[in-house]
Amino acid sequence: MELSAEVLELVQRVESELQPTFARISQIAFHNQQIMLDAFQAEKIGAHHFQTTTGYGYHDLGRDALENVFARVFKAEKALVRQQLVSGTHAIACAMLGNLTFNDELIIATGVPYETLLGVLGIEAGHNPTTSSTGGFEVKIIPLNPDGSLDHESIAEALSPKTKMVSFQRSSGYAEHDSFGIAALKTAFEKLREIKPDIIIFVDNCYGEFVEDQEPLEAGADLIAGSLIKNPGGCLAPCGGYIAGRVELVEKAAERLYVPKIGSAIGPSLINWRLFFQGFFEAPHRVSEMIKGAVLAAKLFQTAGYKVAPLPEAHRTDTIQKIYFDNADDLIHFCRAVQKNSPIDSYLTPEPAPMPGYHHQVIMGGGAFISGATSEFSADAPLTPPYIAFLQGGISYTQIKLSLSRIYQERCCSN
Repeated sequence: MELSAEVLELVQRVESELQPTFARISQIAFHNQQIMLDAFQAEKIGAHHFQTTTGYGYHDLGRDALENVFARVFKAEKALVRQQLVSGTHAIACAMLGNLTFNDELIIATGVPYETLLGVLGIEAGHNPTTSSTGGFEVKIIPLNPDGSLDHESIAEALSPKTKMVSFQRSSGYAEHDSFGIAALKTAFEKLREIKPDIIIFVDNCYGEFVEDQEPLEAGADLIAGSLIKNPGGCLAPCGGYIAGRVELVEKAAERLYVPKIGSAIGPSLINWRLFFQGFFEAPHRVSEMIKGAVLAAKLFQTAGYKVAPLPEAHRTDTIQKIYFDNADDLIHFCRAVQKNSPIDSYLTPEPAPMPGYHHQVIMGGGAFISGATSEFSADAPLTPPYIAFLQGGISYTQIKLSLSRIYQERCCSN
């Protein structure tokens, strides 16, 4: 598609208006890249770490070195970075289920969690419960305040002698509220410590890594988890997930992934580690490119009269941009336009379909080099009101800019 002079001029004007926001994003990326480079140098990463292992995976030098780098970057005592963790939900499930027993209680402080986690907790998708015990331990879900903020008073009141873990979901998932930044999380963590110092504070860190200049463990969390085909994989890691935090908590998660009393000592690396090291090293830059792309999308579609969230100049706490549509057909057409303007499978037409772990049909647009990688330019949405496209990712700002310009021209300039 040849871009019109009108669209090119609009994008140039919008970019000019966004320069202060872009500069702030670049400053955060520079800070995080310094931390990353220091970690690689401190661990003396070399080409000998890029090897595969088979069998049990004992004494895997590359795996151990990468986990040490993750631990340094995220300010953790220990990290578990494994190719056997197939998704963010898998990593989160291991972190939770490995550290909770039938005598314990889990409090979810950020409202109903992402749909794929509901089944892990024994909660039927489509319901909005405040309590559940069908996952093998007690679960209390604390609704957010009407303005989408954390309800500190209700979180405190929900604590009981059985409460072992309080969980926070950093991203909003498919909800309309804003994602949670480090400052808001830190305030909640401090209030919890005052009441129950030994509580385990866990954070689902998906979509939040390297968006700000601090990570949840620095703010007082005990345990975090996420996916390598999101932010920390840097668009290069072909699979995997991570868990990081206190030694004993990470090891319990490893025992859930593998087997008790052996835990993190096993786990072969069947894929060469180079892409994992390189992806993690590039992640601060890649994330900054994703965020700039999200900001550009917000500004462009706001200019065209669409409701967007966050707003273009807002402080970002994750990589996701919400764009609202009036009906299901417009939403579907937008996701198809994202697919059409992707480098892989651009000739395919996505259709809404049932997805494991989701209550509603979901449409996913975006042809990625890594299957399902939301670190790459993509949009997905549940087919239910309000009709919101959740746009995220991108290998480079240039790619995102080009794809958005074409989508804008097709959708907003056709008349």
